[in-house]
Amino acid sequence: MNFIVLDLEWNQGAQAPSVSGTQVPFEIIEIGAVKLNEDRVMTSEFSELIKPQIYKTMHFMTGKIVHLKMKELKNELPFPEVIRNFLDWCGPDPVFCTWGPLDLYELQRNMVYYGFDPLNDGPLAFYDIQKLFALEYDDNHRRLALETAVDMLSIEKDIPFHRAFSDAYYTAKVFARIKRDETLRHYSYDVFTPPRDKAHELSLFFGNYDKYISRTFATKEAMLNDKTVRDSNCYICNCKTKKLVKYFSPTGKYFLGLAKCDTHGFIKIKIRIRKSEDGNYFTVKTKKIIPKEEAEEIVKRALKVKNTESKIKEGKK
Repeated sequence: MNFIVLDLEWNQGAQAPSVSGTQVPFEIIEIGAVKLNEDRVMTSEFSELIKPQIYKTMHFMTGKIVHLKMKELKNELPFPEVIRNFLDWCGPDPVFCTWGPLDLYELQRNMVYYGFDPLNDGPLAFYDIQKLFALEYDDNHRRLALETAVDMLSIEKDIPFHRAFSDAYYTAKVFARIKRDETLRHYSYDVFTPPRDKAHELSLFFGNYDKYISRTFATKEAMLNDKTVRDSNCYICNCKTKKLVKYFSPTGKYFLGLAKCDTHGFIKIKIRIRKSEDGNYFTVKTKKIIPKEEAEEIVKRALKVKNTESKIKEGKK
């Protein structure tokens, strides 16, 4: 088994073109990666720039961060050739690792745009090193910048940041400092390809919380009315719970609910609504045992949303 720690640099434009419904708001212009063995020792490196095919002008923020100009990329290989080189270099059954959750999704979006299959036929397990660092060193409170993590661990900064290979290199250095088995059990899942049917839905137990990734539905209403999506059973003992707060949406981007298990206490339920590349809907739902104080805050938030909605209705009359 090999760990592939990768980082991408990408450019963007005002409008995202699409092929077969797949939009590419971010065109990858550099792939950098480090290969680690099972002991998380570096064994190989990958670094290639990419000749742009979609956006012909460098976005000012991209150029400012990565210090690249379009003329420096015009003689490089195009994405299809680079991705073939990269996947060949990765070898069979790699475990991908990134700093943050975005890179694998954008990599697959670029791949599909050019006619390649996604990396997996369902949600792809990977290590989000940013999350692992937060769990091991910051009590999961914050998602910190890579350079901040490097400084906190007193890792030598021997090459500049903000290029694909250098950021992959430092991410690998941080990954090597993750020691606890409990932390390493926290795989993340990229959902560029959601579960294709009910039989392939994922229900994942991480000790202190539970995650469920649903199949896709044609409409948001159908998804939210699904029995499994709405389920509020205790994820530890699977017993029925008392629903204390019906699902409400604090921001419009997700739904929050509160239930209580007689044995395990208060359970926060969060339903995130996601849209797949083919326009269908699916959910990533989490359940977590929480203290009474946090449960009381959810009750207050629900009442605040309800009062706001009531005022809006009264104003329309």
